[in-house]
Amino acid sequence: MIDKVKLARQFIQAIPHAKALGLELTHIDGGTATISMPYSDQLVGDPRSGVIHGGAVSAMMDTCCGAAVMSHPAAPAGTATIDLRIDYMRAATPGQAIVTTATCYHITRNVAFVRATATDDDSDNPVATATGAFTVESR
Repeated sequence: MIDKVKLARQFIQAIPHAKALGLELTHIDGGTATISMPYSDQLVGDPRSGVIHGGAVSAMMDTCCGAAVMSHPAAPAGTATIDLRIDYMRAATPGQAIVTTATCYHITRNVAFVRATATDDDSDNPVATATGAFTVESR
């Protein structure tokens, strides 16, 4: 039996961009994952405002969605992004970590569907939301 949670943790730790972004998998189980990204001056997209670049946020959200799929009980383990739509609601507050939580809410034979939300310290006011479709390995 494959320990999918362990596999997902190892996968994320092995991704070079996840390491460069400082991504930390803080929760994963049963189709839900949470990843935290600390604030870093190296991730700032606009030096005048100090706001983290949207590309860093999108990479974090994509990684978190994939982890959610990998941990879903009906998914064999491996996955790849088919489609990911991200809606940016507002700039993240400079100096604050960003946290993404993703949930895999439906799986067919070939496709997993995921929703995610990224927030900073103001968890009632999302930085971004995402919906995506991910591959499901053939069994």
